[in-house]
Amino acid sequence: MPKPVDVSHQITDGMVTVPGIPRPEIRESSAFAGQSPGHGDGGGHVTLPGATGTHIQIPAHPYRDAADPADLDLERVADLPGIVVDATDGRQIGPEAFAGRDLEGRAVLFRTGWDRHWRTETYGTYEHPHLTETAAKALVEAGVTLVGIDSTSVDDTSPITEGSRPVQAVLLAGGIPVVTHLCLLDRLPAEGFTFYAVPAKVRGMAAFPVRAFALVE
Repeated sequence: MPKPVDVSHQITDGMVTVPGIPRPEIRESSAFAGQSPGHGDGGGHVTLPGATGTHIQIPAHPYRDAADPADLDLERVADLPGIVVDATDGRQIGPEAFAGRDLEGRAVLFRTGWDRHWRTETYGTYEHPHLTETAAKALVEAGVTLVGIDSTSVDDTSPITEGSRPVQAVLLAGGIPVVTHLCLLDRLPAEGFTFYAVPAKVRGMAAFPVRAFALVE
C-alpha cells in the first residue's frame, strides 16, 4: 500500500509565514464548551490571508485559463505523478537542475532545504533559494502540471527586483499552479510517488492554504 507523507506546514494562531503577511487568527467556538459530545457548535473561526503557510497560487486573472479554487480542475492538483529535484546547491535554480528528466504531466517539487529555517528570522529573508525566469520557461515548455518549492517563493524577492515576480508570472501564465512553503521533501524519493495539493473550494481567491502530501509507492 502507498505510504502518505505530509509535506505541508502546520497553521497556528498568530504564526508568521513571512514578514509583511498578516498573521492568522484562530478561535475555537465558545458554543462548544460545556456541550455533550455531538452537540453544540464546535466549528470555531479562522481569519487568514490566502498566502498563509503551505499554499497554492493558481492561474488567475490577468493570466490565461483564469481560475480560482472554486473551479480549479482537480486533475491539476491531485493524483499527479511527482518528481523531486535536488536544488540544495546554490541560491538560484536554473534549468540545468532538471535537464534530461521527463517532466511532462508531472508535479515538479524543488527541494532546497530552506524549510529547515521555518519559524525563524532567517526563513523570510531575501537569501532564500528561487528559480530563474529561464528555468520557469523551460518548465512550461516541458509541459509540467504543477511546480512546488520548500522555500519562501519561486522568485527572487530581494529589494533589487522592485517587486517583480517573473517566475511566478511565467508559470501562472502557462497555466501551472505553484505551491510554496513545502517541507520535508527529503522524505520523498526522486520519483515514484503521487502528489496532492488541493485547496478548499473557495470563490474569489488567487491563493489558498493546502494540505500537501504525497503517496509513496
